[in-house]
Amino acid sequence: MQEDSPVQNENTPDTTAEQPQRPGRRNRLIVLGAAAVVALGVGGVAVATTGPDRPAPTAVSADAQSRAEAAGRADRSARESSTPPPASPSVSPSTASASPTPTKTVTAKPKPKPKKTTKPTPAWVDPMPGASVTSCYGQRWGTLHAGIDLALPSGTPIHAAAAGTVTQAGDAADGYGNSVFIDHGNGYLTHYAHQSRIAVTVGQKVKAGQVIGYEGATGDATGPHLHFEVHQGMWNQIDPAPFMRTRGVDLGC
Repeated sequence: MQEDSPVQNENTPDTTAEQPQRPGRRNRLIVLGAAAVVALGVGGVAVATTGPDRPAPTAVSADAQSRAEAAGRADRSARESSTPPPASPSVSPSTASASPTPTKTVTAKPKPKPKKTTKPTPAWVDPMPGASVTSCYGQRWGTLHAGIDLALPSGTPIHAAAAGTVTQAGDAADGYGNSVFIDHGNGYLTHYAHQSRIAVTVGQKVKAGQVIGYEGATGDATGPHLHFEVHQGMWNQIDPAPFMRTRGVDLGC
């Protein structure tokens, strides 16, 4: 059955909206609001449920502001933690302390020394290379000229025509002046006359091409030259030109 509402006249003020709620209803509202806060999981706001006779007011917790500030700080912390850290300053290669790279010690193989290839000395050589021929073997002024005259400036070295042993070294008389005789051990001797200075001694072993003295004009000579003879046996002179030619030496006669 519906209750009759009290009758109000124009002079009676309407105090229904401002009438304070009864303590029982207030306690029920607080309990319901707390349950709603727990159910929703909201830390800072509590919603109060009202009865059918007035809309539900929104109640703000006393520490909502401090909780909001804490939430803001937490949010900033999360954003800052998600921000990538600043890149470390690049280090200049010149200032970087890099550990030295170990280098391999390579031992270079020694290059083989080139073998000295010396041209073997022929068995017979020109006694005074490059000389001009001033007289060949044969008759001259009614007598036998028993050798070949080879001329170069005075003091030009004279060489042994072949290896052998010195048998004479000094003045040979008969106009030869300072002379050297070499026995080649094959029945032949060579004779080098008119020397200005002798460079060997009797009994000395010499090689082909070895210096045995120096050109001069001692004895019966009209000028510096070498008088060269070949003996087949001592004092048996033969023509040196064909003898030396068969042994690879051309004396120009």
